[in-house]
Amino acid sequence: MTSTAGTGGSRSLSDKLGLARGLVVQELGWDEDVDDDVRIMVEDAIDGELIEEALEAVDLVLLWWRDGDGDLVDSLVDALTDLTSAGYIWLMTPKVGRSGYVDAADLAEAAVTAGLALTNSVPVSSDWTATKLVRPRGSRR
Repeated sequence: MTSTAGTGGSRSLSDKLGLARGLVVQELGWDEDVDDDVRIMVEDAIDGELIEEALEAVDLVLLWWRDGDGDLVDSLVDALTDLTSAGYIWLMTPKVGRSGYVDAADLAEAAVTAGLALTNSVPVSSDWTATKLVRPRGSRR
């Protein structure tokens, strides 16, 4: 594991993200600016590859998002399409001061509009922060 992917206290980043062997993780929003160390850490933790096109329900969606990528609400709703009822989304956004930074208020508004709740954020590298989005309790289908 690299130092960028493993920074931040005694718990490993994979533990903070709730990753476990066997999880099926769909990756959306990939571009050349994503942090490959984070991607490799996720693949190592799940002992599998990230998938782009889901053929079955996925446990987790890793959604890379930058300001200017379009409509965040639409992307969040699209991310729910292949997600299991207990699954969740890690929304990866650039940190403050980085190109493509998305204001926290915009994230919160998009989450609510998409029918999701923000739970916590985790710095995953020097350039990216992960924000966990879940279906609100009682609304899981």
